[in-house]
Amino acid sequence: MEAFGYFGALIIGLILGLTGGGGSILTVPLLVYALGFNPVTATAYSLFIVGTTSAFGAMQNYRKGFVEVKKGILFAIPSFTAVYFTRKYIVPAIPDVILKTAYFNLTKEMFLMVLFAVIMFFAALSMLKKRRPTVSEESPSTLIFIIQTIIVGLLIGLVGAGGGFLIIPSLVFFAKLPIRKAVATSLLIIALNSLIGFTGDIQNLDIDWHFLLVFTSISVVGIFIGIYLNKFLNDAQLKKGFGYFVLLMALFILSKELLGL
Repeated sequence: MEAFGYFGALIIGLILGLTGGGGSILTVPLLVYALGFNPVTATAYSLFIVGTTSAFGAMQNYRKGFVEVKKGILFAIPSFTAVYFTRKYIVPAIPDVILKTAYFNLTKEMFLMVLFAVIMFFAALSMLKKRRPTVSEESPSTLIFIIQTIIVGLLIGLVGAGGGFLIIPSLVFFAKLPIRKAVATSLLIIALNSLIGFTGDIQNLDIDWHFLLVFTSISVVGIFIGIYLNKFLNDAQLKKGFGYFVLLMALFILSKELLGL
């Protein structure tokens, strides 16, 4: 099972390189179900793994001119602030048992995994839904954009994901970026969100740095492979493939947590 976990690290990087997201969607279930980490530790480790891997990917895409730095920074600042405070203060404050009845116990771990899956489900639907092309060149309200990124940051902090599955739809449908630039720019935002959010966990958890560095190094190799393969796919394929992947992972986690399958 440990060998499978490290192979999964390569796949995480590969998916990040291809889609700009989805790596964290695989990271948390892999750490929980294959390597036996509890969800709180897994969500923290996921931030470091995905953040570091995404940083390498962002640098590679920046050299190719695909990263919209200004829009990326505008999105990242309120987002990573929300992620940091969520990881440092909100997650530790959630009780271990949130709801207990004669027939059902809602634990902190189950709550985080189910929330993770629900967010993934709706993000997938937003990517798969067919939208009519718009000719409007009107820029979105900066205030609305900032409020939205704070909400995204809170959600990312709770589920411990890099947030590509939330960030890419926002960049495509709100910031009006084409999917290829949204994918590249999302890596910059994911790196900032994840690594700054992870600092909120350092004081709350015992970190196994040896495991993290080995796992992350394998993931970094994967992202370079993914970025290379990315050029052979068109925008429609990327968007559709990303949406279906997120949807399948959401259904898997929900069946695992709620049905015990």
